[in-house]
Amino acid sequence: MAKQKTQSSAKGSSKVSGKGADQGLVQGDGGEAHYTAKTADQTLTTNQGIPVSDNQNSLRGGARGPTLLEDFVLREKITHFDHERIPERIVHARGTGAHGYFQVYKSQAKLTKAAFLQDPKVKTPVFVRFSTVAGGAGSVDLPRDVRGFAVKFYTQEGNFDLVGNNIPVFFIQDAIKFPDLIHSVKMEADRGFPQAASAHDTFWDFASLMPESMHMLTWAMSDRAIPRSYRMMEGFGIHTFRFINADGKVSFVKFHWRPLLGAQSVVWDEAVKINGADNDFHRRDLWEAIESGDYPEYEFGVQVFDEDFADEFDFDVLDSTKLIPEELVPVQIIGKMVLDRNVDNFFAETEQAAYHPANIVPGIDFSEDPLLQGRLFSYQDTQLIRLGGPNFHQIPINAPKCPMRNFQRDGFMQMNVPTGRANYEPNSIDPASPREDPKRGFVTVPIEPDGPKLRVRSETFADHYSQARMHYRSLSEPEQRHMASAFAFEFAKVETPAIRTRMLGHLMLIDPDLGATVEEALGMEGQADKITPARAPIDVDPSPTLSIVNKAPETLKGRKVGVLVSDGVPAALLTSLLTAIEKEGAKAAIIAPKIGGVRDDGGKTVMPQHALSGAPSVLFDAVVLALSEDGAAQLSTEAAALGFVNDAFGHLKIIGHTKGAMALLEAAGISDKADDGFVALAGARDTAAFIAAAKRHRVWDREPKLRSPG
Repeated sequence: MAKQKTQSSAKGSSKVSGKGADQGLVQGDGGEAHYTAKTADQTLTTNQGIPVSDNQNSLRGGARGPTLLEDFVLREKITHFDHERIPERIVHARGTGAHGYFQVYKSQAKLTKAAFLQDPKVKTPVFVRFSTVAGGAGSVDLPRDVRGFAVKFYTQEGNFDLVGNNIPVFFIQDAIKFPDLIHSVKMEADRGFPQAASAHDTFWDFASLMPESMHMLTWAMSDRAIPRSYRMMEGFGIHTFRFINADGKVSFVKFHWRPLLGAQSVVWDEAVKINGADNDFHRRDLWEAIESGDYPEYEFGVQVFDEDFADEFDFDVLDSTKLIPEELVPVQIIGKMVLDRNVDNFFAETEQAAYHPANIVPGIDFSEDPLLQGRLFSYQDTQLIRLGGPNFHQIPINAPKCPMRNFQRDGFMQMNVPTGRANYEPNSIDPASPREDPKRGFVTVPIEPDGPKLRVRSETFADHYSQARMHYRSLSEPEQRHMASAFAFEFAKVETPAIRTRMLGHLMLIDPDLGATVEEALGMEGQADKITPARAPIDVDPSPTLSIVNKAPETLKGRKVGVLVSDGVPAALLTSLLTAIEKEGAKAAIIAPKIGGVRDDGGKTVMPQHALSGAPSVLFDAVVLALSEDGAAQLSTEAAALGFVNDAFGHLKIIGHTKGAMALLEAAGISDKADDGFVALAGARDTAAFIAAAKRHRVWDREPKLRSPG
């Protein structure tokens, strides 16, 4: 942004006090906490031994200006970080991908000249990769973690990579802290565990010393971090970008993805058990949906605003730890993406897919967001080591689908055979060789530098708690309970008491009720540290759109219903259920005590898709116990059957049941706990009642009777 805003000063600094602080711990001008050297031999240096004066901020042109390429500290730190793993991705290692297409609903010429956003008749090919962040490629699909949501648009003007997450904000404000963030959340350096988990000392030590991470932590501890499916997950571009139209008008823009099935998550105990039952749960779910023709669909939305409007916010749009509430800037839905084809080869496509935020097209440009600016360097550097050299763009999954012409030659893994004598420009010996095009070519928005070259955090980045408070208070009661439980679970895994008390102090600033609930869950009442923020938090109006539960659609579409059957299952009821479930766009899976099947009440064989031992209820969104009295009596002594119904009840699911199933419900100890999530199925006429109930997904009123935070 061209306009100069007040820079930080010592007056804006804050202190972390309490059990975790000592004379070497300070907070910088933007509120970031870090240790300073007490003696000369503790001074941080580069790999060349050059003393580092500031390890918190990258070098930029003015407090809010772009990051400068001459920042050798930033480049060395990120270069080393990018090359730490071969060949697995350092972050986002575990993922899955799919092909599809994108269509804009109508021309967006008023907003941008980007060609793929002009003609609604054009289907732009895309390749999407979903992923977890912290775990390795061999970890599991449902840890508590951020999910990557990366889309490669193969446009007629080149590739546009929208590399985002399922959460609209991030942990840090400056890319120079990214290696530290990931080092802290990865397996601890001395012991090599835990894998794919943030519930350990090093992560929470780092987080507790980085007040700027507090907003993101409320998202990481929310239900968003344990999504039900990649098909039921929102996506965000995180950063502020720019749109430019053909007349040169420039606007700021935020990118959003909205699943047409609606967003949905699982509960924590369910996530843990899913990882044990099927650690490929998300990957299998996406693959099977596409193979069956239930193509995942996402609408593409934008928040567009100008610089004058941005200056009215009480936060900085260049700060990636902040979001813009939809109440201030509504999301305009401008197109739809459909994923309609699975990969042919996981390694060749999904594993070799190389995304890079710097891959943009005319009509889209960057902002001076310091986290984005660092990413513009990091991703390219990472692919050089992962994919064998500078020609990774020639791998089919990465190659543009429009013509590509330049004078770059040779290098490792050169797969093309360039012809001609001239490999330079300008040249006169090959008049037909490529030349620059001032009219069609990409032109950067001319933004004036914001000020002198500095290592400083803008004072406009200093409020670390207000939006975290807004997020918590925007959630439904069940989601608030889950967040408190997640914080309590994670803190209980932290061995160092000072880290716990420091984090409790931060939670008190976010919301006193949240802090007190977590304190009580830990048995640490009154032990929170006193944290003095760089800027006192303010009460911001809640944003209801941030809640998954409050905006969840009542639908069964895209969901799975597990139907447990036994010998003597009522044939008419079973047929009615299967028909109704399929009609709603859901999938029914028949589960039997054994894979050989059962006989219905008419003597016909019913073949299941699953044996009970391999199909726990955690794999389904709702369940039906279609059992005869004899069948239920037999299952009442089976641990797998008791676990099936107990988990379905504990995970707040709708349970349809025949009269004969009562023996199993009694044996599980839940027959006397029936609520409106239990639907009696006396015959086919009751199918509609089950469908109506199952569309609600969960019985949230059941949860407080089952568990308390912690």
